[in-house]
Amino acid sequence: MWERGRPPRKQRPAPLILPASALVSPPPPRFVFPRSLFALAARAMPSRRPSPVILLLLALALALLFLLLSPSAPSASRLSHSFVSTSPSSSASSPPSPVKIYLYDLPSKFTYGVVRSYMSARGPSGSPDAAAVLADEELRYPGHQHSAEWWLFKDLRRRGPRDRPVARVDDPAEADLFYVPFFSSLSLVVNPIRPPAAANASEAAATVGPSYSDEAMQDELVEWLERQSYWRRHRGRDHVFICQDPNALYRVVDRISNAVLLVSDFGRLRGDQASLVKDVILPYSHRINPFKGDVNVDSRPALLFFMGNRYRKEGGKVRDTLFQVLENEGDVIIKHGAQSRVSRRMATQGMHSSKFCLHPAGDTPSACRLFDALVSLCVPVIVSDHIELPFEDVIDYSNISIFVDTSKAVQPGFLTSMLRRVSSERILEYQREIQRVKHYFEYEDPNGPVNQIWRQVSMKAPLIKLLINRNKRLVERGTNETDCSCICSTPSDISTAG
Repeated sequence: MWERGRPPRKQRPAPLILPASALVSPPPPRFVFPRSLFALAARAMPSRRPSPVILLLLALALALLFLLLSPSAPSASRLSHSFVSTSPSSSASSPPSPVKIYLYDLPSKFTYGVVRSYMSARGPSGSPDAAAVLADEELRYPGHQHSAEWWLFKDLRRRGPRDRPVARVDDPAEADLFYVPFFSSLSLVVNPIRPPAAANASEAAATVGPSYSDEAMQDELVEWLERQSYWRRHRGRDHVFICQDPNALYRVVDRISNAVLLVSDFGRLRGDQASLVKDVILPYSHRINPFKGDVNVDSRPALLFFMGNRYRKEGGKVRDTLFQVLENEGDVIIKHGAQSRVSRRMATQGMHSSKFCLHPAGDTPSACRLFDALVSLCVPVIVSDHIELPFEDVIDYSNISIFVDTSKAVQPGFLTSMLRRVSSERILEYQREIQRVKHYFEYEDPNGPVNQIWRQVSMKAPLIKLLINRNKRLVERGTNETDCSCICSTPSDISTAG
């Protein structure tokens, strides 16, 4: 009760008793916009009713301001990191630096000199030597299925685009790898098979000119390298050679087997000379004109096409058997023919008008015919049990080719029955996939095989570094011991390696 005329006495609130858990640490204060911000926003509003667009922009601005000023909001650096890390177009790490490669300045006789010798040997008798008066940059590599050696050399000479996997350096001390640009495949065929006819032996010798010896060139090349300090320091392990023809560098291959070899297959190389681990498989240059049309089945009346030498050695003996089982099939075109301009024209017409193109083994498991078929959108039918193929880390050849065991392919009626069961829609799927990847087999394409070859070479650099460092600590081993750094490429060798 209180006295009349006096206000009631205010009662003191009872003391607040908090539990112990509430005394640990108070939560962060909740952010409240300063009234001045609202007042500022109100003054900025026009006297008339604002449009919805202005209201939306104002709401977005206030929401962003609240996000940035709130104590629980992420910092700007964390926000930017979050946006970068979740963006699908960016990677968590920067792209690797290109592998540094040094281009040996070989004596000219190993590069442009090989081209000059080839042209001189085939020039018309009695005419001046055109190759002798041409500058190096005016020379053109002869049309040849092994022209990868020319494309790689020219690419390094002009240094290529900056975003490729390798970068040429002028100082060998900076190099990770060393490229040896000897035209080893062209060197094999410099001398013409049939020298020009002449009245007598002395006239013939004068017509042909000085003799050219590929074996002597191989010996001189390795002798030149063995005088170089960068070859001697690791016995050539960080060097790169191109020997695309199966017989290229055959005389000295044991002396350079530590190096990275750029080859078309391992048909004539032993397991202790070459392997998929240290070496790179190259595509042949196609010899026929690419097909310019779109995918189509109706414009390809022939079921299967093949044109080539019927009689080959070693694994190529299967060709004669295939001729016997296929030559009487009505929708199959199979012809014997050697390399010539006429043969290439006939092959172009045949591949461009056939659904499937046969690729049997020759003297070695692979040949340029496979790549002729691919640029023709003619689905390859590969009958070569030991074939190796380029760029298999980016190309699934089962999507662009049909593989048939040799033992089944030679059975009468097997190949044609199998191919006739392939639907038109499936053939179109093969052709579309070939279209997607065929630039990998066209050396003229800036994003074609040259770039892919350098990418493959650059991938060898970490292994080379590992083996170089490993060899620094190893004691000298006997010559009969197997080096575990060489893994053979054939399945039988791999199964017995352990």
